[in-house]
Formats: sequence, C-alpha cells, structure tokens
Amino acid sequence: MAQITKEMIIADILRVDQGIIPILMEAGMHCIGCPSSQGETLEEACMVHGMDVNELVKKINDHLASK
Repeated sequence: MAQITKEMIIADILRVDQGIIPILMEAGMHCIGCPSSQGETLEEACMVHGMDVNELVKKINDHLASK
C-alpha cells in the first residue's frame, strides 16, 4: 500500500490514486488543475491554504488503507 507524506508533490499524490481528488476538494484545496500542483508539496499547499497538513495526510492515508 502506498503511503502519502507531506513532502510529496501534489501531482505525484494524484498519480497514486484518483480517489484522493475528492478529499482535497472537500478540504478546500482545488489544486487539481492548478499549475502549482506540478511542483508544490502537500505541506506547502496546506500552508498557503491555512490547513493542518498532518490531518490531511491522515485522511488521505486512511482512504488508501480502506481500499
């Protein structure tokens, strides 16, 4: 099973599982089509959006573990 970390680039995270898209969207992170997603880490994006990166990483990894 893949594990997502806060150091991963958003585009790489989305390649792991497209099911992560709704999780990011629900969190208010509409990075999917943003050019920044090609070079921005999840941690950097969370900083910009004022989110707790550890909480988001947990949600994503819980989703992956449930598959």
